[in-house]
Amino acid sequence: MGYQQNYQQWVNEPSLTPDLQVELQAMADSATEQEEAFAAPMAFGTAGMRGVIGAGINRMNIYTVRQATEGLARFMDTLPEAQKHAGVAIAYDSRYMSQEFAHEAAAVLGAHAIPSFVFDALRPTPELSFAVRYLKTYAGIMITASHNPKQYNGYKIYGPDGGQMPPEESDRITEYVRGVTDIFHIETLTTRELRDQNLMTLIGEDVDEAYYQAVATVTIDHDLIKTVGKDMSLIYTPLHGTGRIPAQMVLRNAGFEHFQLVAKQAVADPEFATVPFPNPEFAQAFDMAIDLGKQSHADVLIATDPDADRLGTAVWAGDHYQLLTGNQIASLLLHYILEARKQAGTLPANGAVVKSIVSTELATAIAKDYGVAMIDVETGFKFIGDQIKQYEETGSHEFLFGFEESYGYLIKPFVRDKDAIQSTVLLAEVAAYYKSKNMTLWDGIQALYTRYGHFAEKTVGVDFEGVDGQQQMAALMTKFREHQPTEFAGVAVVQVQDYKTQTATAADGTQTPIAMPVSDVLKYVLTDGTWIAIRPSGTEPKVKFYVGTSADSEAAADEKLAAFEAALHAFRTEA
Repeated sequence: MGYQQNYQQWVNEPSLTPDLQVELQAMADSATEQEEAFAAPMAFGTAGMRGVIGAGINRMNIYTVRQATEGLARFMDTLPEAQKHAGVAIAYDSRYMSQEFAHEAAAVLGAHAIPSFVFDALRPTPELSFAVRYLKTYAGIMITASHNPKQYNGYKIYGPDGGQMPPEESDRITEYVRGVTDIFHIETLTTRELRDQNLMTLIGEDVDEAYYQAVATVTIDHDLIKTVGKDMSLIYTPLHGTGRIPAQMVLRNAGFEHFQLVAKQAVADPEFATVPFPNPEFAQAFDMAIDLGKQSHADVLIATDPDADRLGTAVWAGDHYQLLTGNQIASLLLHYILEARKQAGTLPANGAVVKSIVSTELATAIAKDYGVAMIDVETGFKFIGDQIKQYEETGSHEFLFGFEESYGYLIKPFVRDKDAIQSTVLLAEVAAYYKSKNMTLWDGIQALYTRYGHFAEKTVGVDFEGVDGQQQMAALMTKFREHQPTEFAGVAVVQVQDYKTQTATAADGTQTPIAMPVSDVLKYVLTDGTWIAIRPSGTEPKVKFYVGTSADSEAAADEKLAAFEAALHAFRTEA
């Protein structure tokens, strides 16, 4: 059906909730709004789904949430009884409709006699991942739109290992989701029926305590915290999200006594009233933390996004607070882990670090210096989780650290997704390490540049909103494939890595296979070691462009970065 027919079907649906009826009436005279909401169903992929809250098949609402859960339930109906009855852990963040969506998911699962274990209040995404492993459920559902604006919400599915559902299972679930054509008459149970039949269990402090005990193992040098960390001044903001209670708890448990919350941002507010975007990679997210930091002369400012899987920081740089990039934070964390374990004599001979293919090569240089393997995987933390699982099964490596440039880090694998709570307590310890040397974290990253070379990276996202956004994104990727650039800013391309065709093509035409899953990503390697990558976002209507380069000085690295960014923009926009 066309969008007009889909829209009219919703208008005529007698069971539609009153709030959605009002929204439908409001868009009655807007063909554009109707088309965006009803032209095509919401994309459901390996990362689940994410979109604007509202009426329509391309919106987050109770009906699309029921549809997604019905797909998961039908898939679980095909499993052995023991796996099916292991159930599903469910958590949610502070966004509008998050709790409602979580309980709707439980209601659909219950109709299939699948038990659910639902948190009694908002919790971080990493704790949901932990809960799947701790409770030994078959799957997990996290209701969150991560760092997106307030209009959004989302739905993520996790597998038995606590990582995002593997591609094979995810593809099957997607098929079942698409097979649910009547989204208004999906069977559900009431909360009373769920509880009476023991199909819904509320979880809370029992899982919290186990998670906090696990996070306590992240700390490496307890004496350092006792002597330096306990007096260090920290500012923390959860940006109106789920991190407030767990971050305070793990900092206090580790021995950090002098930390302050940004009070106005400690409120779990779905409006995210004090920030334009609840995203710790944006400078505006730190405005209030910087004001408080200046008043208290804080050593480091830490922010986590609403579902507390991403972490950003601003550090004192002599006369102002300087935001660090996700690559810089990861490099500081990695170097500290390897150095501390080397000094303690616990650095394994088969250690491995895992990063995405669009993350900094500074980390590769650090790992090489310490005799540790660096493994590159495709973008998406599930691929880091897959490597961890492989190491556990084969014993080939010991996982030491994993990260993505997009402000996501994992220190200990009792969680299988990026974990800003773990990262908060370790970053505080790293800050104490440099403070013990009369250095700041800013001094620390400069020291790494002096030792390994000045690395510079930049990510630029180009939005493609509207109903034809996906087609425009696909057309852009096709343009790069059909008109392959041979140079950027006068520097020749020596290899093109196409993860869609799984081939790496050298300048002379020689091809070698890429042993990674199929993904719509292009990466160009240049003669000077610079790399440029292009990929459509898996969670937002945008194409991301990445540039990574290095030089002997900061100024030279920044100059190269600007030149490559300009060349990339010129190629992208030319007719």
